[in-house]
Amino acid sequence: MQLFRVKTKLIKPSDNLVKTILEALNKQKLVIEDGDLLAIASKVVAVTERRLKKLSSVEPSEKAKKLAKQYDLEPNFVEIVLQESELIYGGVSKALLTLKNNILTANAGVDHKNVPKGYVALWPKNSQKSAEKIRKRIQERTGKQVGVLIIDSRVTPLRMGTTGVALGIAGFEPVRDYRFGKDLYGDSIYITRHAIADDIASAAHLLMGESSEQTPVILVRNAPVKLCDKVDPKSTAITPKECLFTNLLLQKSIKESR
Repeated sequence: MQLFRVKTKLIKPSDNLVKTILEALNKQKLVIEDGDLLAIASKVVAVTERRLKKLSSVEPSEKAKKLAKQYDLEPNFVEIVLQESELIYGGVSKALLTLKNNILTANAGVDHKNVPKGYVALWPKNSQKSAEKIRKRIQERTGKQVGVLIIDSRVTPLRMGTTGVALGIAGFEPVRDYRFGKDLYGDSIYITRHAIADDIASAAHLLMGESSEQTPVILVRNAPVKLCDKVDPKSTAITPKECLFTNLLLQKSIKESR
């Protein structure tokens, strides 16, 4: 598998994202081939979908003020997190542990980084539909069969630092099921499924970086994936009650679904 950094201009809400990506690829003399994948940072998708929110546009609730004081956060920021999250389990200084779109993540994806001062970026409204739309437009422009991932960073329990996670996947099967197979010693495999899309997201995240790299796109070639036209977004997720981590946290959640 090969991964190529794609540097772009500073992307603004008025920009056409697909056009910007294709221009950047052309400038770097990278040509899309059949079977390639494009991993795209959720931040630039959010920016072009105008998913930026002004902190001063919200009035913090009493709950937001209480959580902000407890976890050393801005009350306005916490109010936006409350609006964006499905559950809040608790937190540490500067971060709330939340459930957003059935993904366990910090601050419901609400992020201060790489946005104009006084604003925060939210996740795309529907990352799956965004991935499908981007894939369709790229295929129309290039004539090539490709896959698209919209990715963000996340933390892993008891591990320092961030890795990648695929929020939206189009054009390839995101999970490989090893259940009912055999291991090296002929023993049955009962629960193992391989999160292919998240592994690719992590590889892309490694090259994108987390600050001022201005590399929101990674071209992935020869990835061990099976291309397909339809992806079931539910195939990448399990319910909180099935999850090794969130099942233990459910009874301790401090915010019920809105």
